[in-house]
Amino acid sequence: MTPLSDRISRAELLQRLEEAEEIIRAIREGEVDALVVQKGRANVEEVFTLGGDDSYRSFMEAMDIGAAAFDLGGNLLYHNGALSQLLHIPEGVAGEAVLELLDGDSRATLSDLLVDAREKRSSRDIRIPRDGSYRILLLKADKLLLGVSDAIAVTFDDITDRIHDERAHEAERMAMAVLSSAAEAVIVTDMQGLVSHANAAALALCRRDPVGAKFSTVFELEFKATTGLMQSDDFISLALSGHSVQGIEASALNERNSQPLLVSAAPLRVAENETKGAVVTLIDLSRHKEAERQQLLLMRELDHRVKNTLALVVSISNRTASTEDTVDGFRRAFAGRIQALAATHNVLAERSWISIRLSDLIAAELKPFVENFRTRFAINGGDLDILPRAAVPLGLIIHELATNAAKYGALSNDAGMVTVELEPDQETGSRVINWIESGGPKVAEPTRKGFGSTVIGRSLNYSVHGGAETMFNESGLTCRIRVPSEDVVAPD
Repeated sequence: MTPLSDRISRAELLQRLEEAEEIIRAIREGEVDALVVQKGRANVEEVFTLGGDDSYRSFMEAMDIGAAAFDLGGNLLYHNGALSQLLHIPEGVAGEAVLELLDGDSRATLSDLLVDAREKRSSRDIRIPRDGSYRILLLKADKLLLGVSDAIAVTFDDITDRIHDERAHEAERMAMAVLSSAAEAVIVTDMQGLVSHANAAALALCRRDPVGAKFSTVFELEFKATTGLMQSDDFISLALSGHSVQGIEASALNERNSQPLLVSAAPLRVAENETKGAVVTLIDLSRHKEAERQQLLLMRELDHRVKNTLALVVSISNRTASTEDTVDGFRRAFAGRIQALAATHNVLAERSWISIRLSDLIAAELKPFVENFRTRFAINGGDLDILPRAAVPLGLIIHELATNAAKYGALSNDAGMVTVELEPDQETGSRVINWIESGGPKVAEPTRKGFGSTVIGRSLNYSVHGGAETMFNESGLTCRIRVPSEDVVAPD
């Protein structure tokens, strides 16, 4: 490489050294704010800002948010007055002492920010304690050229109020979403009792748009349980005064009917537990009341059935006692009939006392007499669903027939068979159940009729189209049972 002295004269070199010394002196004494340096063969000009009262310090002091300059080592070079106020920096405190005013987490966050800012513009959030709470600061950092050296400028922007406003807005948005999606009617009032919000369920209860109107004028409620002492205005006043009112039954009055409601109200509390209005919920009790009525009907029906059953038990007891010669005979006969009655009740209960399938009824009544009744029993002609009114007496009839078959008929040996055939009664429309025994001992008509014959002959006589007749054929007993058509439901 050719020495510089070979390319320029000694005089020119001395002149350049004098110029350089003058520039350095001027920089030191603050007479120069910036330098323009040509770099490379393309003579690209780059501006280097120098210190001085009119440079970056003046710019930072003019900012209304906190600002500071750091060197690349993370040392604080300068901070403006806005940052002093923001961080409560005492007068005369500078450098590392300023950073000590931040807690450990905030200092670590600032340190990470300064490292990232060496490569690209970066930002972080920190929290600083203030008056028992905290303030949130947004820190933004970017490289800054101080004279001929790189530095990092950081701004400190207090965004606490902005975040709180955003959170309040989001909370209100979420509250409105919950309000809109609630199944029950929800109404919000201000401190004057004027409706400020109402969801769709609430709109369905009033005649017009309630927003802006007084609660008591758009929601006409009648509190019958309070003997007229409480009105809608009193209800809202209690909530506005800070008292919650829960689960009071009321009626919403409109042109068509009186709708039962369960009413609750509570004060609407916001920041610092301050009451800003009232929140009222109105729950429609129509289905609940209908369920109560249905339950009452069921209780009455149960009471009716229990009384009928008890009367039937008493009748069975008396008639059994009058036809049995011994206590042991009475005990067995009476217990069997009560068990037959219970078996029918059990099958009905399994189907909620709606109806009973004929095949299920026969199976329940035959169970005490045969181990595997399906090998000794067949049903032809389909099946029947029988309503409870006919199911109970029919169960008693089947029991008497099964008892007789087990003692004297088809179920008294190993070869007998019981067949049930179904057919309609062409004259009355009733359904006929033919009980047919075969394969058992020869049958003769008894000379003495007991209570079993009475049960068979009378149990379905509550209707002119019901009843049963027994025929004692030599090949086996046959019973023709007529179930009134109104007590039969065609199976699915």
